[in-house]
This record gives sequence, C-alpha cells and structure tokens, in this order.
Amino acid sequence: MAAARHGAFHQLRVTAVEPLTDDSVAVTLAVPPELRESFRHAPGQHLALRRTVDGAEIRRTYSLCGQAPGPDGPRTLRVAVRQVDGGAFSTYALKELVAGDTVEVMAPAGRFVLEPRPGHFAAVVGGSGITPVLSIVSTLLAREPAARFCLIRSDRTTASTMFLDEVAELKDRYPDRLQLVQTLSREEQQAGPASGRLDEERLTRLLPALLQVESVDGWFLCGPYGLVQGAERALRGLGVPRDRIHQELFHVEEEPPGEQATTAGPPAPAHSTVTAQLDGRGGSWPVREGETLLETVLRNRADAPYACKGGVCGTCRAYLVSGEVRMDRNFALEQEELDAGYVLACQSHPVTEKVELDFDR
Repeated sequence: MAAARHGAFHQLRVTAVEPLTDDSVAVTLAVPPELRESFRHAPGQHLALRRTVDGAEIRRTYSLCGQAPGPDGPRTLRVAVRQVDGGAFSTYALKELVAGDTVEVMAPAGRFVLEPRPGHFAAVVGGSGITPVLSIVSTLLAREPAARFCLIRSDRTTASTMFLDEVAELKDRYPDRLQLVQTLSREEQQAGPASGRLDEERLTRLLPALLQVESVDGWFLCGPYGLVQGAERALRGLGVPRDRIHQELFHVEEEPPGEQATTAGPPAPAHSTVTAQLDGRGGSWPVREGETLLETVLRNRADAPYACKGGVCGTCRAYLVSGEVRMDRNFALEQEELDAGYVLACQSHPVTEKVELDFDR
C-alpha cells in the first residue's frame, strides 16, 4: 500500500469512454484483482492520471464519480473529464481515448470526503464540481438511511450540465432524503431559482430559504474559485463554523488575492537542506536556489507524490517534522491540517537551514 499511496503509477485498461456533454466524458477503468486493495477509495477522492507526450510528462487529477467500493475493493473506477482550453490531457481524453487503451493511474488521494454517517449534509457545486459530490451523495444515501442531503448546483445551461440523468435518478430513488436545487447562469428555467450566478450575495439570501443552515452537519463546496470562495463567505456570514465547511478546487487560473495566497514571508537561507521520509525510506539533499521542497525531493526520489504542482490537488501533502517553510499558495489544505503541521511540498520553500518532511504520516 505504501508505494501505491505515494508516487507509484499503475497501468489500467479503459473499458468505456461515455459522452456526458459536448465538452466532457466519463472514463471507466478496469481494476485487476491484485490492485483492488490499492485502489480502494473513500467517497469524494480523486485519481492522478499520467501521460507522456514527446518525452514530456503530463499529470492531471480527476475526481472519482461512482459509489465508493465495498470491502472487496473496486472492480472499476469512473472519472469525469471536462475539456479545458489548451488542455493537453483533457483534449486527449475527449478526442483520442477509446476503450481498450491503457492509462497510467496513481492510487486514490484527497481529503474532500464524507464517510457515510447519520446527519444532514449539503453541497454547493459549480460545473465539473459535481463529480466528487456525486460520489459522496450516492454513497451516503445508499449506505446510511438516517442521512439527508441538499445539493445546490450551478451550471451555465442544461446542455452543459454533467451527470444530469444520474442526479435525477438519485432524486427519484431518494425523494424524501435528497433535496435538489438546480440553477443556470445563462439559461432561463421554467421552475426553480431565477437564472444568474451563485455569488456570495445571492447565496446569503438563497440558503436560508432552502434549509436550516445552522442544522447542517457538513457543507461541501466544489467548483470554480469564485463560486467556492463566495459560498464560503456566505456560510461564514450565516454563522456556520469553519470546521463544518469543506472545499475543493480543480484549477485556479491565476493567483487570486486573499488569504490563500501566502507569497509574503521570510527569505530563503543561503544554504538549506531538506530531509524527507517517503515510503519508509529517508534521505537528505541540498535545496537549490528557487526550488520548492518537492522539486528537491523529485531530483532524488522520482516516486515523490504530486499531480498538479499548483497547490490545488493536495497530492504532495507532507508533515513538517522540523524547521520552517514558506508556502507560495494553498488551495488544498484546510486550516485544521495547517494547524496540525501539514504543508504542500510543491508550494513550500525553506525558511530555516534544515527542514524535515514526512510524506508517510
């Protein structure tokens, strides 16, 4: 499990590539018996996929959108891929990938999860942000009869809405336990909320009209940066404690202003060394000028875990055993993780001459 949990990739066979919308597909991967334990996942986790083109390695993370597996592990894995402008992997998935191909896949990761338990939960999602929440909702409602869920989703148009039929089927199956609210930003609806973006002001008005905000045991926010941040501010303004709000971003175009950007801080020392524990083996290496700690480790340990290198996916999370670091930005770790001593290696620069990381914790 240690190798799979970190940087190791496995070849998985594609069994289906199904269109979801004009610009998105669902990719199903077969998991052989010997890897089912390694690919066991919690509802809401994601996979890192790798492809090499002209000698250059491309890694992307995609959320698992199916129910979490039972005790025997998954026989298949299903992820959703939405095309982005100039996206090397997403274009390949939509235009070239077919059943019978193989894809390099890292074991599941991520802490945007909800293990089934009794309670009332809710999500605000936008666009492809539905994918991890679909896994969370379908697993929760199937396994916990005492759970309820309110799903508030925002899409541009009906035609661009991913998993439209799957979510409708869940609503039909659990009419008393799943509350579904669909909003569209570029298309009028005959019923439901008026069209327009779900910003902080609108959510502050809408949420109390839909449910008792203070009674919700956990909020899950996923989608574009603006939507997630606006939803968090609205919830905080409505009195929701920070520890009940969980969020995940897929991509951040530019470094937005605000508390997530942490570029200011002490300068790096003239000479510094990073010691890293990874899969039970340790090592110490000098950090080159301008390098992140992940880059230093990767020069010496190719199996160091990472996917986006942008502070978004959290794959490179490590425990800071000793020393101090400065993170350029953080869109993956929640405050509780920061307080507990975790950092993103891909965004961390040494502040002290010696820094020790543990990827195994």
